[in-house]
Amino acid sequence: MNYNSIKPENIKELQQIVGESWVKFDEETLDKYSHDETEDLKFFPELVVFPRTPEEISQILKFCNQHLIPLTPRGAGTGLSGGALPVNKGILMSMERFNQILEIDERNLQATVEPGVITQVFQEAVKEKGLFYPPDPASKGSCFIGGNIAENSGGPKAVKYGVTKDYVLNLEIVLPNGEIVWTGANVLKNSTGYNLTQLMVGSEGTLGVVTKAVFRLLPFPQNDLLMLVPFYKAEDACEAVAEIFKAGIIPSGMEFMERDALLWGAKHIGDTAFSIPENIQAHLLIEVDGNDNELLYKECEKIYEVLERFDCDEILFAEDATQKDKLWKIRRVVGEAVKSKSIYKEEDTVVPRAELPILLKGVKEIGLQYGFKSVCYGHAGDGNLHVNIIKDTMSDDDWNNKLPFAIREIFNLCVQLKGTVSGEHGIGLVQKSYMDIPFSLQMIDIQKSIKKLFDPNEILNPSKIFE
Repeated sequence: MNYNSIKPENIKELQQIVGESWVKFDEETLDKYSHDETEDLKFFPELVVFPRTPEEISQILKFCNQHLIPLTPRGAGTGLSGGALPVNKGILMSMERFNQILEIDERNLQATVEPGVITQVFQEAVKEKGLFYPPDPASKGSCFIGGNIAENSGGPKAVKYGVTKDYVLNLEIVLPNGEIVWTGANVLKNSTGYNLTQLMVGSEGTLGVVTKAVFRLLPFPQNDLLMLVPFYKAEDACEAVAEIFKAGIIPSGMEFMERDALLWGAKHIGDTAFSIPENIQAHLLIEVDGNDNELLYKECEKIYEVLERFDCDEILFAEDATQKDKLWKIRRVVGEAVKSKSIYKEEDTVVPRAELPILLKGVKEIGLQYGFKSVCYGHAGDGNLHVNIIKDTMSDDDWNNKLPFAIREIFNLCVQLKGTVSGEHGIGLVQKSYMDIPFSLQMIDIQKSIKKLFDPNEILNPSKIFE
């Protein structure tokens, strides 16, 4: 697609839509919005706009269609697949002014939220009313609800409670042609036509711009128990995951961390006293939650019974809220810690949970074959393993030219194990060349046809998901 550049008269048109102070093209702003958290990639937009109403977004999209100018919507910029990178220049549209919780409906256990609300802010607001919004990505303290919808985000609680799609009831969106529509209804059951709400969730900002979201909520669980389980063999830790579920336990958190992941995370938060015996390869962080403490202790006893069948060291039981918060904080900063250590690539692999030991073993074997080190961690209860490939001493030539073949082998293994190439980070820019692994050409064409139907001029977040 040949797009047009922005002309001086175009800037005036945009200023008339959103106001002069909400169209920025100074060097500092362009640099700030040229990147997200994806590796070290940078793509500069020509300007950044900050709309405040669906009507303003509608006019911006009509403008982009009229002038064939690409538009990249952006949330908080915490994404890891390059979904918010303006790779075709054009306009970067920040959603940060859409930052209101519009309603918390305690009668129906629902909430209506704008996409620029920070996920943790939303969680805390509903918690004050005794309600619970479970999806909690590692970046929940900074990421936006809109980005969570775009990527169908999950997080540690997904193992018991599900991911973003399981809580979205209805969406107000602006279509690429500028039309403002609602995708569904504020109901728990809906068999009326195609499910356009769920089509939008996980579409990575390529089909429309979300301006309001209606979520279902749950009562907040009053109690939780947390244990950290050290294993002498990483594959045993993976093996134990499926066995705990087979014992009839559904934890509210089941996180896997290799040795380096845990150590680097602890160091990243400044905990220099944290240590791990040399013979420990990995840990499981296991949480159970609910309202009956006696029942939770019984669940922990069952988990202990399962773990006794594996070669693990002394289990740490978090004694109080402070220790729980510390353990979860270490887990949540692992991604940042790895990024601060080295140039890296993070692959968001996912397989059926019982296949995790095979996946982990395969990743390590591929690493030996291609000469890279990996640090693995992730949501073991979902079979979602984050594979952080560390450049370390790899040559630039191997990193740039050989590594893509290694990543392709990892993804091929995932699909062979009945998994796929992304569990929660999305495809965006950096994974689109691997879409031929999980999908046939026919299935890719069907998805491209959906994009073309919504966005015939391909002005909305172009060059994402598909080549």
